[in-house]
Amino acid sequence: MNEKTCVIIAGPTAVGKTAVAIEVARHFNTAIISADSRQCFKEMTIGVAKPSASELQQVHHYFINSHSIHEDVNAAVYEQYALQAADKIFQHNNFTVVTGGTGLYIKAFCEGLDDVPPISMAIRQAITEQYEQQGLAWLQQQVQQQDPLYYATGEIQNPQRLIRALEVKQATGESIRSYQQGKKATRPFRIIKLGLELPKPELHARINTRVDIMMEQGLLKEVEGLIPYKQLNALQTVGYSELFEHLEGNSSLQQAIDRIKTNTRHYAKRQMTWFKKDISMRWFSPNALQEMIHYIASG
Repeated sequence: MNEKTCVIIAGPTAVGKTAVAIEVARHFNTAIISADSRQCFKEMTIGVAKPSASELQQVHHYFINSHSIHEDVNAAVYEQYALQAADKIFQHNNFTVVTGGTGLYIKAFCEGLDDVPPISMAIRQAITEQYEQQGLAWLQQQVQQQDPLYYATGEIQNPQRLIRALEVKQATGESIRSYQQGKKATRPFRIIKLGLELPKPELHARINTRVDIMMEQGLLKEVEGLIPYKQLNALQTVGYSELFEHLEGNSSLQQAIDRIKTNTRHYAKRQMTWFKKDISMRWFSPNALQEMIHYIASG
């Protein structure tokens, strides 16, 4: 098959995307473009479940350790970066692999992004001030009431995303999601989408084990080193937020660990809600590697 083809490997956190993507990339002798909104940051490693050094040596990865937490990285930045990376890979290979759990980044790469109308600074400032006074729980409650569509599928631990959803709703009367369903850009390559899924009890067990392993690997020390930057958008992330709370004396270490597990399970559920809406996604068990390779090769 000579047609340029991009294989998307998506699914919830801890389902096993990295291992599958590496095997698929090795089979087609190609590179991987990460679609994870946090693994691109050099300063974050353990808590974002970055591929190991040996995994990164097996296959060249783009968008891993490519940016700093001090940079503003969003879906528009990702779209441009990933398309350029794909173009580079396609100069030598007919296949490329894109893998990750950030649904909006995958959508931006495959279809482009929609234009959200400009928002007045007055609305943004009013929401931000209230958030600073009343905290994340208030912000989550407001979004749940005013934009339940976003609340069901969005990053509800991330105040910047919640503020964005709220300001769009208040400015336009529409859910931010309604602006994310417009015209699709056409890409100069074919896209095959594979979704990985596991039975819920198995996925939850993997999430819990992964968090325990992260703690053994030194996640608390990693988070301690990032305290001066905890207000940055990149660090409003499950695994970091909970440990910042603990280090500020607001919870015990065990409470923080339990919260990381709970919030990661909730995040995995939102990821599945997002990906299951994509009817072009073909679903597999992460153990069905040969089936996936056959499906890709048969086009």
